[in-house]
Amino acid sequence: MFFNSIAFAIFLPIVFFLYWFVFNKTKSSQNALLIIASYYFYSCWDWRFLFLLVFSTFLDYYTGIQIEKGKSEKSQKFWFWLSIGANLGFLGVFKYYNFFAASFAELFSGLGFKVSPILLDVILPVGISFYTFHGLSYVIDIYYKRIKAEYNFIDYSLFVSYFPLLVAGPIERATHLLPQVKVKRDFDFEKAKEGVCQIVWGLVKKVVIADTCAAYANAVFDHYPSMNSFSLILGAIYFAFQIYGDFSGYSDIALGTSKLFGLDLLRNFNYPYFSRDIAEFWRRWHISLSSWFRDYLYIPLGGSKGGLWMKIRNTFIIFVVSGFWHGANWTYIVWGFINAVYFLPLLLSNKNRNNMDTIVLKWNFDSIKVIFSILTTFSITCIAWVFFRAKTITDAVLYLKRIVLDRDFSFQYLDNERYNYELILLVLLFTVVEWNNRAKVEPLSGKKSMLKIALAIAAIIAFGTFSDYKEFIYFQF
Repeated sequence: MFFNSIAFAIFLPIVFFLYWFVFNKTKSSQNALLIIASYYFYSCWDWRFLFLLVFSTFLDYYTGIQIEKGKSEKSQKFWFWLSIGANLGFLGVFKYYNFFAASFAELFSGLGFKVSPILLDVILPVGISFYTFHGLSYVIDIYYKRIKAEYNFIDYSLFVSYFPLLVAGPIERATHLLPQVKVKRDFDFEKAKEGVCQIVWGLVKKVVIADTCAAYANAVFDHYPSMNSFSLILGAIYFAFQIYGDFSGYSDIALGTSKLFGLDLLRNFNYPYFSRDIAEFWRRWHISLSSWFRDYLYIPLGGSKGGLWMKIRNTFIIFVVSGFWHGANWTYIVWGFINAVYFLPLLLSNKNRNNMDTIVLKWNFDSIKVIFSILTTFSITCIAWVFFRAKTITDAVLYLKRIVLDRDFSFQYLDNERYNYELILLVLLFTVVEWNNRAKVEPLSGKKSMLKIALAIAAIIAFGTFSDYKEFIYFQF
């Protein structure tokens, strides 16, 4: 069930009505309804993987209690590593087994040995990377005594499988969401209004921006050998806006939907394309994943407190693992490696914590430097996105090579698509709107909110009528 589908447009009001008017007596009844709704929502993808979600939920629920009850360090470690191993094991089998099997086969073939690997013919369970990380953070926090184990199975199940965040995040923490699900929620009209505004804006990002950019980005990347330099540059920019509009749009819809039920989720995006350096970009992009790797991988490895070698090692580990988290392909690993290379100079010069303030332009020399920094950061981000989008590393290298060598900067018409002029204007307009809203969480709220919502819905309907794209990019992760 897609957020941008008729099915969800029917599903959400029904759950909303039942939640506030039928199952509103107690916290338990509210949570039970959301669990049922969440399991139905997930089963719409493939009901068979619902058993995997339930098993994963029960595993972390049970091991969390056993860790807390453990009378010895040995017992606690046993249950801790059982949970970690099982969670990563499921993730490894479904998401990475074929990648490793094929990669080892290629390696041995290069050494002269003929190997025929056994590959698994299974589809990737939607959202497995997200709900696995929900459970991992919960168990890790219990083991290190940051939180207490949750003994109410319904409450814990809702934390893991809450449908707005189930299939594409944000990656929640037990310290943030569990306290909210453990108390009864009362209807808050202002919060619900903010939720509606955020849902509509998320749909604008997805349907109007991401899906429109996707048509052009796909055409350029699929036919890059015949495209000129200007078209290839536009293709990279279009993909940058596609993935931002798609994923941040999903996050906005998830956060807005959750507000309708009185629950606040972690913010996942904070206008990342206005970042002045790559460190700021990663504080603003996919915030829940970046902070997850920081807290559960980077800091336990020693962070940046050790010597020069430890700083370099930990930086590359966290970025490469982040890339690998996105998918079982060498392109994602290279994408992570490139971002580590971008980040390293800032870390070594102790400038990675610069630019923590809100951007304010006063149209002086310093403002020119800020604009130049933003454009530079966006440009190098687009270069990295080429590797993220390309099917192979070779394709990405040839794509970038053709940009440099072709040197033809005329407009190219793409078959069966509108002219590029229209999309360039749309992207520029969206950028201006984003810039004006950069201090807001819900851009459509505030003065004249009803007019803004009406215009946004009109745009969604107009663009959605001609769009062939439904699925969100991050469903594959």
